[in-house]
Amino acid sequence: MPRPLRSLTVIAIAFSLLLAACLDEAALRELESALATEEAAILQTEAAGVAEEPATSTPRPPAPTRTPAPAGAGGSTTRPNQTWTVMLYQNADDEVLEQDIFIDLNEAERVGSTDRVRLVSQIDRYRGGFRGDGDWDSTRRYFIRQDDDLYRLGSEPAAEGESNMADGETLVDFVRWAVENYPADKYALILSDHGMGWPGGWNDPTARGQGRDDVPIARAFGDLLYLMELDRALAQAVRETGIGQFELIGFDACLMAHVEVFAAVQPYARYAVASQEVEPGLGWAYAAFLNELVNNPGMDGAALGRAIVDTYIVADERVVDDEARADYTGRRLSAEAVAQATAASATLSAVDLERLPAVLQALDEFALRLGEADPSLVARARRYAQSFESIFGEAAPPSYIDLAHFAALAAQQTGDAAVTDAAKALLAAMGDAILAETSGPERPGAYGMSIYFPNSDLFRASLSGYASYTSVAQRFADNSLWDDFLVAHYTGRPLTRTVTLPTPAPEAAGVAPGAGTITLDPIELSAGIATADQPVILTTQATGENIGFIYLFVGYYDEARNALKFADQDFIEGDATQAVDGVFYPVWDGPEIPIEFEWTPTLYAIDDGTRQVQALLNPEGYGATAEDATFSTDGRYVFASGEKRYARVIFDGRGDLRAVFGFTGADGTGAPSEITPQAGDRFILLDTWYDLATEAYYTTEGETLTFGATPWTWFAIDAPPGRYNLGFIVEDLDGNYSEAYVDVEVR
Repeated sequence: MPRPLRSLTVIAIAFSLLLAACLDEAALRELESALATEEAAILQTEAAGVAEEPATSTPRPPAPTRTPAPAGAGGSTTRPNQTWTVMLYQNADDEVLEQDIFIDLNEAERVGSTDRVRLVSQIDRYRGGFRGDGDWDSTRRYFIRQDDDLYRLGSEPAAEGESNMADGETLVDFVRWAVENYPADKYALILSDHGMGWPGGWNDPTARGQGRDDVPIARAFGDLLYLMELDRALAQAVRETGIGQFELIGFDACLMAHVEVFAAVQPYARYAVASQEVEPGLGWAYAAFLNELVNNPGMDGAALGRAIVDTYIVADERVVDDEARADYTGRRLSAEAVAQATAASATLSAVDLERLPAVLQALDEFALRLGEADPSLVARARRYAQSFESIFGEAAPPSYIDLAHFAALAAQQTGDAAVTDAAKALLAAMGDAILAETSGPERPGAYGMSIYFPNSDLFRASLSGYASYTSVAQRFADNSLWDDFLVAHYTGRPLTRTVTLPTPAPEAAGVAPGAGTITLDPIELSAGIATADQPVILTTQATGENIGFIYLFVGYYDEARNALKFADQDFIEGDATQAVDGVFYPVWDGPEIPIEFEWTPTLYAIDDGTRQVQALLNPEGYGATAEDATFSTDGRYVFASGEKRYARVIFDGRGDLRAVFGFTGADGTGAPSEITPQAGDRFILLDTWYDLATEAYYTTEGETLTFGATPWTWFAIDAPPGRYNLGFIVEDLDGNYSEAYVDVEVR
């Protein structure tokens, strides 16, 4: 289940344990007191009944008692600050998200507009995907009226056509229409679609080319609503409508709880809500939090933001409604079981944007202190910090990391008093800004704000590097030293408070503080033949600095193809395992690391309930034990319509399927989103090969698995007889690899 509402008190306590050797007790008590004081104030406000009531858990909220909304526009006769217009900008023009976003709109209908709370939507549907409600695929605007049907809209469209939802002008026009027709004291804007973090998101099949801005990332991903375009659109919308500010801006999308994103919207809203991780297909619990709003329209954006976080997943209609839950899961499960499984890796946070400048100021000081610390230790903190799904593919280490968790790790790893003091101040500022946060047990180090910290390859690439980052996250780059810190970190230049470092040329040579010169001794084998009764022991030694992870590799020689098929990979456990607030990472003793592994000829297969197919399980997340690790398999997801999407299935170390992610890019890049499998949908495994003649890597489509009523699992199988290539892969903190291999015959 998600963690309950709190500020950063929990991490402050963990932080105090980490840094006991670095901080005096009085300073720690001061930090904990500051963080605890805000949480106590929030709880006292809730107990007094001011702003909002705590969310209930699983019972469906009762229908609000209210006066039916008028058919058209018109001012309210209620006292000031009692009326709202909530705008839902719902880009469902996508095979993966269409049904989920359409049901979100129907959830809003279960509450409907009132005389004090007007709900409006602009929704764009996809051609050829979800066929519900007459299978229309245009862009429509709705004044949302009360209707209990979760699968068919009861509201009449106010306008219909086709719009490019990736265009900022489309967003401006929608806001203008909503404000002109439904004026109110407070306005909320909630944007739904694929999110990508600091680049933005919101793609559209009707979009062509790279959009309005000539930036390197647009040449790769095409026309999106990039962050700087969203910034301009919000500025124009606020200026033309004269509303001053939105009371709340929400991103019902993946990966958008970046400090860079909050900085972009800070001038235009008082509060914001977003997720650090890929969101479940459920989206937000619209009926639940809108019900709280119509019952208490005097609440402010802070209270609404907390309501959105409090009701997330646990009060969603597809969790609490028996029929909808069965339709969503394809099985008869309890609301508690579905909520627990769905929330395992989910995150959501509400932020007071008026307090964001203090966060940026503390971040500047933290960046300056990091610039004076040992950069290899900073790189270690980056690599082991709580991370989130990548939009740049699996080739590079994760670059979206939790800011608070990274600060704690940086203080721990460097042992530097100045870094520690700056980390304390940053945590305190974040504790003031983050109003509410929830995260599942699989994201224990998520505290509400992410930041972009790429490795050296991503930093130097045009797609993901300095030019794209500072152009797209322009407001953040203009108002913080973080981009200058990245330049200093990867060029070796000194960082100062007042001097902006020269822009590094794309692909220019620089330094890589996380890189290590690592060598592996030739592998020694206990025997050249392995059987089920006679495993082989592999021994070697890795020598070098900045060792991050070590992996086992198993490949199978296909004589007909003259190629090596990747058959298995796994983590090698460290000499010890450490954790910072539940995020585990290996510890290696010294620059000389002996490695020994006993291999019984074993591979792994996925069982879809009908077929069992051998599959490559890639190590995804390191855990305290093997059962706590996570693994992934890549392939092509095939919808009932026949459309294919690059996808990744995630399993836990116990063998159970945890999630299915689809990507907008053809190679595992682009915006990720969680796919809710439907019976009959298929997954084509992608096999990875190494051509022995050309020494080139390539992939082919392999076996096909089908989703049905039985949950997928993986299990161990005997490796078939043949010639195998076994080895160890050592990854440094910058994502570079050193390898050693040896051949073994399996009988």
